[in-house]
Amino acid sequence: MSRRPYRVYPPLMNPPVVRVQLVTPALDEDMRKRRFGPEHGEWAGRTLDEVAAEDPEAVRRWLTDPSYAPPGGESVAALVARAGTWLDGLAPGTHRIEAGQAFVRAVVVHALALPAGTFWRLDAKPRTLTELSGRAGRWNLRLGGPCD
Repeated sequence: MSRRPYRVYPPLMNPPVVRVQLVTPALDEDMRKRRFGPEHGEWAGRTLDEVAAEDPEAVRRWLTDPSYAPPGGESVAALVARAGTWLDGLAPGTHRIEAGQAFVRAVVVHALALPAGTFWRLDAKPRTLTELSGRAGRWNLRLGGPCD
């Protein structure tokens, strides 16, 4: 009985992985003021209905044109770019942040290389966990996990 020589294969090259856990807490006024949310400019602290009663055309543009920014605020496209810069700059490891629903949507749009206009077609429910794993340019997404 002859023994076959065995081969040793080197392990596959595994690049460092970044794991991001975005926790969406219950939406409250304090959450709106945090860094991980959009800059609403002059609209800050007001409801969408209040702004729409005053300037319905501006609200319509904001909801349909990703490049339109509220007065003194940032556009959806700018929010997606800011979220993308933050995401792509993370060091390998696990990062867990609390982020508003808009920031979570912006991170997902960037991670999946979606057009900025899809931002309004995504929903990040309060008190859920959104996980991304991978690295800049190659992200995997897991949605809707319960917050621990």
